[in-house]
Amino acid sequence: MKVFHGIDRLPAFRHPAATVGSFDGVHGGHSELLAAVRRFARERDGESIVVTFSPHPRIVLETQTDLRLLTTLDEKAWLLERAGIDNLVVIPFTREFSRTGSADFIRRDLIGKLGVETLVMGYNHHFGHNKEGDYGSLRSSERPTLRLYRIEPFSVGGEKVSSTVVRSLVEHAEMARAARMLGHPYLLMADVARGSLRIDDPYKLLPPAGEYPVTADGVPARLFIPSEGAPHLDRPFTKEKSIIEFTAL
Repeated sequence: MKVFHGIDRLPAFRHPAATVGSFDGVHGGHSELLAAVRRFARERDGESIVVTFSPHPRIVLETQTDLRLLTTLDEKAWLLERAGIDNLVVIPFTREFSRTGSADFIRRDLIGKLGVETLVMGYNHHFGHNKEGDYGSLRSSERPTLRLYRIEPFSVGGEKVSSTVVRSLVEHAEMARAARMLGHPYLLMADVARGSLRIDDPYKLLPPAGEYPVTADGVPARLFIPSEGAPHLDRPFTKEKSIIEFTAL
């Protein structure tokens, strides 16, 4: 997967199909979106694109001061690549960018700079200044060059899957339920030095203090999360960008 930071110097994508969003956690509902994007890209022998934002819009706009995220940007990119996405475009999110209207974002950025031909949206996705743009407003506008599709809600056990729901599960150490909602184990990407984890992103959500069964790059281990200080594994190995996955019990 190719990763692009910014939207002003992009290559010409081949018949791109895209989706836009924060994709925190890359959960089961996101997987439905991603599968549709890949499918529509294949129909035209094109490329799949995910457009996301960094930092998370809520961090920049300070709409939720205690926000913790399921995935760092590196973790998100790792999961999206594993999902088979061809290109990830990361738009730097600023207060100035937040004032971009939905019509300008579609016309100038998605169509004008990325050349998007197919846009796949979640059932409740909004975008643009004050979340003014949604599926209905796009359908009513005249954009003959843009194919538009909406994906219906995705549920597990009768409950709609969302990043908010998964965050709550992780906060309460319900790692098995979180994994079912995500469609994959909850994970950390961290530098490990003699078993001690260094997580650079202050917004990364960790489960409560305790001991958890995990795999470290596929090797079974135990992860200790203290009330204070750095999390550490029960084995003294050292590696950059280790993938720590919580074993769902």
